[in-house]
Amino acid sequence: MAEYLINSSSAQRSAEAEKIIMAPNKRTVQSGNLLDNIDSPADLRGFNLRELEQLAQELREKIISTVAKNGGHLAPCLGVVELTLALHYVFDTPQDKLVWDVGHQCYAHKLITGRREKFHTLRQYQGISGFPKRSESVYDVVETGHSSTSISYSLGLAAAKELQEDKSKVIAVIGDGSMTAGMAFEALNHAGDLHKDLIVILNDNEMSISPNVGAMSSFLSRKLNSKTMRSLKDHLEEGLKSMSSVGENILSVLRKSEESLKAFFTPGMLFEALKFKYIGPIPGHDVEDLITTLRNVRDNTTGPVLIHVLTTKGKGYAPAEENPGKYHGLGPFTVATGKPMPSSGPISYTATFGKTICSLAETDKRICAITAAMPDGTGLTAFSQRFPDRFFDVGIAEQHAVTFAAGLAMDGLRPVVSVYSSFMQRAMDQVIHDVCLPDLPVTFALDRAGVVGDDGPTHHGVFDLSFLRFIPNMTVMAPKDENELQQMLYTSVNSNSPCAIRYPRGSGEDIPLDQEFQKIPIGRGEVLREGKDLLLLPVGNRVYPALEAAQGLAKLGIDAAVINPRFIKPLDNELITDWASTCGCVVTVEDNVKKGGFGSAVLQMLHERHLILPVRILGYSNKFIDQAPQQTLWKNAGIDAAGIIQGGLEAMKQGG
Repeated sequence: MAEYLINSSSAQRSAEAEKIIMAPNKRTVQSGNLLDNIDSPADLRGFNLRELEQLAQELREKIISTVAKNGGHLAPCLGVVELTLALHYVFDTPQDKLVWDVGHQCYAHKLITGRREKFHTLRQYQGISGFPKRSESVYDVVETGHSSTSISYSLGLAAAKELQEDKSKVIAVIGDGSMTAGMAFEALNHAGDLHKDLIVILNDNEMSISPNVGAMSSFLSRKLNSKTMRSLKDHLEEGLKSMSSVGENILSVLRKSEESLKAFFTPGMLFEALKFKYIGPIPGHDVEDLITTLRNVRDNTTGPVLIHVLTTKGKGYAPAEENPGKYHGLGPFTVATGKPMPSSGPISYTATFGKTICSLAETDKRICAITAAMPDGTGLTAFSQRFPDRFFDVGIAEQHAVTFAAGLAMDGLRPVVSVYSSFMQRAMDQVIHDVCLPDLPVTFALDRAGVVGDDGPTHHGVFDLSFLRFIPNMTVMAPKDENELQQMLYTSVNSNSPCAIRYPRGSGEDIPLDQEFQKIPIGRGEVLREGKDLLLLPVGNRVYPALEAAQGLAKLGIDAAVINPRFIKPLDNELITDWASTCGCVVTVEDNVKKGGFGSAVLQMLHERHLILPVRILGYSNKFIDQAPQQTLWKNAGIDAAGIIQGGLEAMKQGG
């Protein structure tokens, strides 16, 4: 049966706590600020309980002040400060392996694992990452930024340790939001079957990025109060008393096993069914309880164990506690007020998408919107409020989102699946097998395509052109500006086949939005600038830099034509071929990896048409890209205006 308190008596717990409280400080403190004395988790283990509580406060202050300057993930990091300290206090990291799910809650972990002095560079160019990164520290066990992977990683580590007769521990820390993904349950199911020594910490704050959805979330957050329990007990007693002696016998057992009755209505039942020993729920901001529980588990249990920890997202910073969704991930802000730093600029692509889908849905009742736990991030909050019956947040379950959309499309609806480009990677089989094979009219709105800036390699959307281009029946579009985005969305929801629209993070080009929607002919590009010496073929957000480059080339005596392809698949073969023949030299530009991307498609098409001429492909090389401002990454890759000019000069030199 599940354990609902800590696996020890109150007297034992008090004695254990006294040891922590009264423990002598084994390290000479060089500064009144305890954090200044932490170079590794070993330094924590000399602190007593009062010092650990002071350190938790100092960590919060450091995290808040740094995120206020750099931006980042605030609320999730504030919610796990005490848990982070307790884990490193009890376990012998890095020999014991600590695996963070997603990794966006790892700032306190970074501060106490040797990166304190570099913490001011968090998420900056050539600074430390906002996620665990193996090259940064031996304490970062896995490179992660996507959810629901921690239990699978940890089970593999635990199995490897057993094969190598290594007795060190493996601990996975996963949030209740990440538990909405099927991969987490696949791992739990396998772990229960293998029965390896594995500790799973369920960090339950009833929030992922937006409020959690789904039956699992409701089950985890269900709390039976005393009134409910009394009412349930009264009904059972009344019913059982009417069953004569048999009922009295059952009632006698239940009276002796009230905790068993409670267990039936708590998450323990589920995890025990998966062959995990369940402990909790326990308070996640009580260092004493956390340390005592973790020590008991470390010293007295074998096999898979799940510890259910209740935390408050945004703990210690009132604005984040009151609105954890808003403060999940954010840009720079003012600490005193919690308000974001003033910013101005054109409407963002995300906001344009959100506004457009609402406008289209007003008159087209077939349109439905689907997201994977990201209504705010994908611009669908207004849609969810205006059309609640046609809005579906499936939780962190991109695979299900795609096949669910396929089901809607089969019965005549026009579903729009809105996810970040890098998250769409998680549902490739469903896109191929469940949508494109039956040729269903599903629209994929891929936000944050291209480099995204400070979130780094786990979130850059630089592969979608490559992994969507090869799929039969799929149409792939990229708008040059916010007005073209709204027309592409209108085109897509009125298509009878799968379509993907990829657009970048950030502001548009400050282009006025047309008041009327118009279909763009599938596979038709547009000539933006005529020329005779060089053809520039930029995709999406690289169109305006290419127009700027054409002006720069004109000053050098080179007359460059610029075509906005609009479609990566199908290509406008005739338009591109005609202008390539006229100019005799081609440069393609994309905010995507070069391998298998738009440039590859153009090169292949020209080759198939037996048109041999110099083609220069500009994009990202075949490696993962670190975090930096978008402008820096575009410059480094040579896909800004200056880089396009250089690419054009090199292509013409190649052509002789």
